[in-house]
Amino acid sequence: FFIALLLILILQVAAGVLGAVYKPQVEAAFNLTLSEGVSALQSTTGEYKEYQEEFQKLEKMYQCCGLRDGPKDWGQNFDKQTDICQCEVEKPASSDLCTTYGGRHIYKKSCGEVIMQQIKDNLVIVMGIAFGLAVVEV
Repeated sequence: FFIALLLILILQVAAGVLGAVYKPQVEAAFNLTLSEGVSALQSTTGEYKEYQEEFQKLEKMYQCCGLRDGPKDWGQNFDKQTDICQCEVEKPASSDLCTTYGGRHIYKKSCGEVIMQQIKDNLVIVMGIAFGLAVVEV
């Protein structure tokens, strides 16, 4: 029983340390993934249509636009669909959430920022739980 607890403790400490040490690599990998996502948003072939539709739902849910560079990430698709990045606030002109681009009210922040913040927040929670349990187990 003691050996099992010791093994769990070692794994928890290792997971916490690895999470803290590899945080910059996680960000670099995330940026690479964002680049691939931007290519999918700009696609006009229909190959990524389902991805684009799901991404629009994410934009509405988190009140964001594009992955890195806002509406520019959508390329030609931005002009083809009027509901992309559309700011759904009662008074978009006076809102801190919205800005005007191409004659339309759209969300200011990029979804990449929102996603990265979620990852950072959850990584801190996981590291905290790992170290907290390790202290309790000792």
